[in-house]
Amino acid sequence: MAKAMYVKFDVPEELETKALEALEMARGTGKIKKGTNETTKCVERSTAQLVMISEDVEPPEIVAHLPPLCEEKQIPYIYVKTQSELGGACGLKAGCSTAVIVDAGKGKEDVGDIVNKVQGLKGS
Repeated sequence: MAKAMYVKFDVPEELETKALEALEMARGTGKIKKGTNETTKCVERSTAQLVMISEDVEPPEIVAHLPPLCEEKQIPYIYVKTQSELGGACGLKAGCSTAVIVDAGKGKEDVGDIVNKVQGLKGS
């Protein structure tokens, strides 16, 4: 499948895995939100710690507003390959287009590390 046109940077597999694990940990010990509408609200309210966006969302316009909005609000975001992986990390049997860590819980250090690595990937 071709990569979506809005993907600005490639995420190494190990960083993607770490981000999904941090999402699972936040689900159990902190707070997460799932879906594009909830994610957008969290970014707009600046309550998001880390936004995760699936690369295989069709049509890509559904999530295309998030990277610029995250940039504007200075909220880190990362891409994951598939909606099914993201949904699984959220505890869903279905796929999920986006998710956000609102409170990292016990994964706070991991989220900090992920954010630093993502900034490096983007060259900022």
